[in-house]
Amino acid sequence: MDWITIDACRRCTDLPTEAEIRGWVRTRRDSKGGFSFLEVNDGTCLGNLQVVVPGELENYASEVQKLTAGCSVIIRGQLLESPAKGQATELHAESVQVTGWCDGETYPLQKKRHSFEKLREWSHLRARTNTLGAVMRVRNRLSQSIHRFFDEAGFFCLHTPIVTASDCEGAGEMFRVTTLNLDKLAGSNRPLDAGQDFFGKPTHLTVSGQLEGETYASAMSKIYTFGPTFRAENSNTSRHLAEFWMVEPEAAFYDLSDNMQLAERFLKRIFSDCLDSCAEDMAFFDERIEKGKLAQLQDVVDKPFEHMTYTDAVDRLTSSDESFEYPVKWGIDLQAEHEKYLTQLVDGPLILTDYPASIKPFYMRVSDDGKTVAAMDVLVPGVGEIIGGSQREERLDVLQRRMAEAGLDEQEYWWYVDLRRYGSVPHAGFGLGLERAVQYVTGMTNIRDVIPFPRTPGNADF
Repeated sequence: MDWITIDACRRCTDLPTEAEIRGWVRTRRDSKGGFSFLEVNDGTCLGNLQVVVPGELENYASEVQKLTAGCSVIIRGQLLESPAKGQATELHAESVQVTGWCDGETYPLQKKRHSFEKLREWSHLRARTNTLGAVMRVRNRLSQSIHRFFDEAGFFCLHTPIVTASDCEGAGEMFRVTTLNLDKLAGSNRPLDAGQDFFGKPTHLTVSGQLEGETYASAMSKIYTFGPTFRAENSNTSRHLAEFWMVEPEAAFYDLSDNMQLAERFLKRIFSDCLDSCAEDMAFFDERIEKGKLAQLQDVVDKPFEHMTYTDAVDRLTSSDESFEYPVKWGIDLQAEHEKYLTQLVDGPLILTDYPASIKPFYMRVSDDGKTVAAMDVLVPGVGEIIGGSQREERLDVLQRRMAEAGLDEQEYWWYVDLRRYGSVPHAGFGLGLERAVQYVTGMTNIRDVIPFPRTPGNADF
């Protein structure tokens, strides 16, 4: 017999029916009537399936009554309508096979509540908890929705390099990749010679696939990348990771207006998919993690995104009576507190555009005023920025000037500059950090709890 998931069992309406389930025991409760109740979960949904195990089973005393939380089981029986309140179905067991025992004395996930910080010490087991299981199902739904959205919009999925010799952001906060014997070099007091390294030059883990994405957008019109990126920032905050996943669309013949429309359609689609396909998990987050989360997400889906220039935003902030921790003036990078205030001001999502060139990377298109660039940040209520993007600089001379101003060696980016020599076109794109999106959708306060194995300063366990 093929087994069926707990999720399918809980949704089944063709009852009674024969069924086999496979999963992990959450609880066992023995009745004085000579039978036991098991709560079994297989990770496919938030809720458990109640299993009624009769005392007449051959292994009832020898195994069933010794089951503890964490034991893995295969159970066959009849799936019936449940008379109990709050559950539609239950399984009446005809056989229970224990596939893996779990020591109840040492198993960390006991019935008592554990803090999310404590659960990070057991990242190999924490997906068995209600919250982390729900987070990972939402993460999966967002990932699937992202791929479907771009596929339906005619974008090609592109796999860009993990190891790179270029720095997209120009920030220098990158992880070095080397095969040289660093212990030996340290003892010799000699400088590291990149020419002797594996690639013959300094290489790093990528901070973005954007630049490589632009090359393929210049041939295939519309592409998107979706993969891991790395930042060597020594930031121990609830919003930073050293390793995270980014989705970065890039489209030829797009200007800033096209880019803004794409970003709005994109966010509405992926949030709508989560609300529709993860209803039980989303209700859990709304009740247990952040009250009002469902209404907040629905607002993002339903409301048209407002638009405002950076200059207008600064004027609004400086003329407000609000007291900000970080002072506001034209030319600064806006902080989360400023962005949150602006979304409150317009009562919904907001796209800020036309940022000062001095605070944005070299590849963003310089506006006619010479002071601003065709950049955009998409802000959502409660968080602030969730997407950052821009129209790219397609003019060769302007790009070369911007690179020189940023202190970048044009020879290191010769291939990127070449795109402006051979059939250059206006083009635009943006980036969304998957973990930031999961954090926003679920209401989880720490980004380390929305990725399976967080990588942060001083932490690379598992």
